[in-house]
Amino acid sequence: MVNGDGAHEHSEETETKQDGNTEADGGEDSNEQEVIVIQDTGFTVKIQAPGTEPFDLQVSPQEMVQEIHQVLMDREDTCHRTCFSLQLDGNVLDNFAELKSIEGLQEGSQLKVVEEPYTVREARIHVRHIRDLLKSLDPSDAYNGVDCNSLSFLSIFTDGDLGDCGKRKKKGNELEQIDCTPPEHILPGSKERPLLPLQPQNKDWKPMQCLKVLTMSGWNPPPGNRKMHGDLMYLYLVTVEERHVSVTASTRGFYLNQSTTYTFNPKPANPSFLSHSLVELLSQISPAFKKNFTALQKKRVQRHPFERIATPFQVYSWTAPQVDHAMDCVRAEDAYTSRLGYEEHIPGQTRDWNEELQTTRELPRKNLPERLLRERAIFKVHSDFAAAATRGAMAVIDGNVMAINPGEETRMQMFIWNNIFFSLGFDVRDHYRELGGDAAAHAAPTNDLNGVRAYGAVDVEGLYTLGTVVVDYRGYRVTAQSIIPGILEREQEQSVIYGSIDFGKTVVSHSKYMELLDKTSRPLKVQRHNVLNEKNEAVELCSSVECKGIIGNDGRHYILDLLRTFPPDLNFLPVEGEELPPESQRQGFPRLHRHRLACLRQELIEAFVEHRYLLFMKMAALQLMQQKANKDSNKADTPAIMETSETSTEGNAEKTQTQTTATDSSNATEASTESTSHTDNSTNAASQATTDSEENSSKPATNGPLDATATQNGECKGPLEDPKSREVVLNACKAVGSISNTSFDIRFNPDIFSPGVRFPDDSADDILKQKQLLKDAAAFLVSCQIPSLVKDCLDHSALPMDGATLTEALHQRGINVRYLGTVLEFVDKTPAKAQLEHFYRIGISELITRCAKHIFKTYLQGVELSALSAAVSHFLNCFLSSFPDAVAHLPLDELVSRRKSRKRRNRVPGGGDNTAWASLTPSDLWKNIASEAQSYYHFTIQCESVDQVVEKYGLQKITLLREISVKTGIQILIKEYNFDSRHKPALTEEDILNIFPVVKHVNPKASDAFHFFQSGQAKVQQGFLKEGCELINEALNLFNNVYGAMHVEICACLRLLARLNYIMGDHAEALSNQQKAVLMSERVLGIEHPNTIQEYMHLALYCFANGQLSTALKLLYRARYLMFLVSGEDHPEMALLDSNIGLVLHGVMEYDLSLRFLENALTINTKYHGPRSLKVALSHHLVARVYESKAEFRSALQHEKEGYTIYKNQMGEAHEKTKESSEYLKYLTQQAVALQRTMNEIYKNGSNASIMPLKFTAPNMASVLEQLNIINGIIFIPLSQKDLENLKAEVQRRQQLQELGKSEEPLEDTPLELEDKIPID
Repeated sequence: MVNGDGAHEHSEETETKQDGNTEADGGEDSNEQEVIVIQDTGFTVKIQAPGTEPFDLQVSPQEMVQEIHQVLMDREDTCHRTCFSLQLDGNVLDNFAELKSIEGLQEGSQLKVVEEPYTVREARIHVRHIRDLLKSLDPSDAYNGVDCNSLSFLSIFTDGDLGDCGKRKKKGNELEQIDCTPPEHILPGSKERPLLPLQPQNKDWKPMQCLKVLTMSGWNPPPGNRKMHGDLMYLYLVTVEERHVSVTASTRGFYLNQSTTYTFNPKPANPSFLSHSLVELLSQISPAFKKNFTALQKKRVQRHPFERIATPFQVYSWTAPQVDHAMDCVRAEDAYTSRLGYEEHIPGQTRDWNEELQTTRELPRKNLPERLLRERAIFKVHSDFAAAATRGAMAVIDGNVMAINPGEETRMQMFIWNNIFFSLGFDVRDHYRELGGDAAAHAAPTNDLNGVRAYGAVDVEGLYTLGTVVVDYRGYRVTAQSIIPGILEREQEQSVIYGSIDFGKTVVSHSKYMELLDKTSRPLKVQRHNVLNEKNEAVELCSSVECKGIIGNDGRHYILDLLRTFPPDLNFLPVEGEELPPESQRQGFPRLHRHRLACLRQELIEAFVEHRYLLFMKMAALQLMQQKANKDSNKADTPAIMETSETSTEGNAEKTQTQTTATDSSNATEASTESTSHTDNSTNAASQATTDSEENSSKPATNGPLDATATQNGECKGPLEDPKSREVVLNACKAVGSISNTSFDIRFNPDIFSPGVRFPDDSADDILKQKQLLKDAAAFLVSCQIPSLVKDCLDHSALPMDGATLTEALHQRGINVRYLGTVLEFVDKTPAKAQLEHFYRIGISELITRCAKHIFKTYLQGVELSALSAAVSHFLNCFLSSFPDAVAHLPLDELVSRRKSRKRRNRVPGGGDNTAWASLTPSDLWKNIASEAQSYYHFTIQCESVDQVVEKYGLQKITLLREISVKTGIQILIKEYNFDSRHKPALTEEDILNIFPVVKHVNPKASDAFHFFQSGQAKVQQGFLKEGCELINEALNLFNNVYGAMHVEICACLRLLARLNYIMGDHAEALSNQQKAVLMSERVLGIEHPNTIQEYMHLALYCFANGQLSTALKLLYRARYLMFLVSGEDHPEMALLDSNIGLVLHGVMEYDLSLRFLENALTINTKYHGPRSLKVALSHHLVARVYESKAEFRSALQHEKEGYTIYKNQMGEAHEKTKESSEYLKYLTQQAVALQRTMNEIYKNGSNASIMPLKFTAPNMASVLEQLNIINGIIFIPLSQKDLENLKAEVQRRQQLQELGKSEEPLEDTPLELEDKIPID
């Protein structure tokens, strides 16, 4: 709920948005029109609540009445009411009605809040709400990872400074009041890595106690005779004044009764107060409650809304302080009632997840308002489903759910809870025997999830997938799926009407499925193919064999088991008699993997097809050139190509090809026409063609939703006039492995090399082609994608900071993490290895922690629940502690059982009563890690202990601790650990606070919002800042509409918006947006996520620009501490951070400190950008300026000369940078000479010398800010008209390509920063 925040008053001049958008294609314009429909202007209503003054509330017509309820339950003066109705002129408003549908509701109408009688449900809701208000500042829910609460620490560093756009406190011009000294541990070169500062103490969290105890009374439920007097339930309270009272909740409200702990007396106490709200009652009987509750609500309302709104998915913290366990009636009730999901808000108890998930998909999506409604519903159900599935998976592993097949052994059990089906990641009934047993069973769920994600993104009407969530918890992998109606009543054999249940021995197909899957064939690049069934008949499929089609009792067509949606990865699948291309063989492929389910990623398939498309363009263009050169008659043969691809579908009799869209074939021809028309000289033209086609298909249209009409509305311009050009296309198609002979179209057959699948003889040629294509794709990964990743890291366009961001960088380029060893070896052989040290270090630490995670998984499976904390602390000691003989503390049986219990057959999955885990030693563990690295990643680690690893690769133990904890869900006590002690282990079992699930699920996208965001970015890059700003604001509204207030993508949106505000000179607005971005990043990604660190840096810059110097420094120091923790000091990003800190310190005249940071930045820049880089020149200049301020001219001159030399060599004498530098050198020389003269004068004449006053320049804020902008890549460039035109044309072309092709572009690929497009140096 954001209305309180005024997020609804956004109907500013929507008209202006139209003219700014002429370049986009029609689709974009129609969006614009629709947006205007949505934004009816808001209006104000008066609210009259009992006991308060009437107040105004801004509402918008699409809101429901219910949303006003929410606002009132959150407002300071009405928050204690939950059971009320809103009335307009005496008529009760329906909660679920939209405001615009209510007659007579208009600007200035008065709504009355009328107290309603309670029911049991309303009384419960009231008590829960009061509990939430009392706990609203208490972080324990965030530490325990419940109810989508998470931590945020920004307000501690800004100290409420950013208040109302940063105007509240006095501006920080009185420099002497600023304390700039950073804490010792974050100074450059500091060796200590404390853990405590990760969670600074928040004084607001010391809760003001309002009540000692609030809990359900033991006298519940009321007996029949009291029920008939209106008693709903009884509460037991202890006030701060130690008064024990018993309260009756009745239909009319709350009153004290005369019961005590042991005697039941329901009569009202004397004096009797009957209050409609529990808060009013408590305020009357406890003065302390009244005082503290008011103060608490004041504080609650002052917090930024983003600190308290729930996140869409739960974020867990890997550290937590020791929190006192308090009595909490609501949590107790949640744990011990049959409360499954969130039923008390939903009639009919448990939710039918499958029905909800599928119905939201069926919602109409013809125009923008419908699509928003649909996406919002899909997103909401998904996040609820993920939360329910996570709770269920934990309940299953903790042994709280009865299996549906309790007679079988624990590994084989399956469970149903809350309408969700749970299965464990073990190879049950030898299902995966040929594919790698348990290892395959462990990999299959994530592969399946990727398949669900891919089919969900294509979003074909009529084709349904299951809600799927994969949860790793306590060493077990649990797959949670929604249940197909009717599947449990019948045998699998009879329900599967498409695909195979035995990996291809028996196969069936179905025409409706073929029709539906055919629509996914192009975007997912899956080829239709025939396989043989057990009777040797050919069966046509359009997916892998084990993809099953089942029609549910609801008549919907479901597909499941999508674990082979994408083709196999031959680098990790040795096949008898098949040779891989030399590029793969040189790297030592194929390698044996744990299982045979290794697939290529979707990102790789798309990159590969894009790469092939370029090749296709070049070949066609080249051949045309040659023909042209041969003929030398200027007969235009380019139009012929144009027709070739247009007529592709008609010319092709086979049914398979009807899907080749004209979008990408015309895109193809566009490029070839361009390249041929350039010049007749063929060699020249060839080079021209390559550059052109590359540019043209920087985003080729080889995927994207299919628009079949384009090909079939008779654009055919007669038969191909020129057989030569037809031949050209045919040759190019053959060369790149296209499945069509008349246009570019690459698809893969996912069943190639699947054991047990047989193909008909007549498709032998086709199969050979497909095999070759797979080999090429595998080689492409090794020979193109890995080098391109390394290149991106060298030129710093990819900057991983920790394991998660490294994994993301690999995945974006389609590289699976199993290639990590290969990537590291490639880096090791790179000549510029020194400049990749940060990357190598992060890679090694990721590889080691992943190996440790694999070992930890099986280690945990053998631990019984009572020994869990001992086992986890023992494992971490073996992994990180220098103490050589870590001994496990077996839990002393404090409670020795009288009778040794007989062994029961059915134990919960974690019920092993073995203590094998206790025998693990550090040297065993590190031997296992090394052998795991060898067998899984084919990477050699020659280290036998943690200290050797740390020494050899320059890792930090605290970083390893964070990585392993995050990966396995461990939560540890936040305190200082001494991992280097050789005398005692670092952790005890008391230090392990919790173990959380690690959850993987699908993230539904807000497509329209995302398109607005992209066109906004494009506008900004064209230089139309105002229009860009409006589009991005629009995107923000749409994102909010779909995701609610908290989401990663909204975070990116806010960051860009803040940057635009800043560039356009609106510093206060920039500050407010960036503050939201930081809070959101902390809440949604985590308090020490690399993204959060960068958000902190941006916020510091805007604070500085707003004159809040001490806040800017605090934020930068926080960012530096987090960098230390996450990746250590030696990282290119640290140079930027240190330059920022150094500049701010220079600004506040802390010269010596400033030098420490700036010189560190200089060292790091020199290391990672090379000594001749412009970044280094800038670093030299910044250092020189500080020396100048200190009047140490010799050092200043020395540094500026270095900078000058770099500029001169890189840019030439005439460049403005070189000139500026040379001017500054002259100025420094004059100053130095003047100083020398004065000194000589003093030496000569002693005390009576006449001294010229020297000019010492204190830095002025404007110049410091200017330098800050430069290093942060924000440049206010004056562009000439011509530059603007060029930029505009370039962006327009990119945009068209983008609109044609990548409508489903994943978020991470798009640059969210402005600096990417504007070279700064």
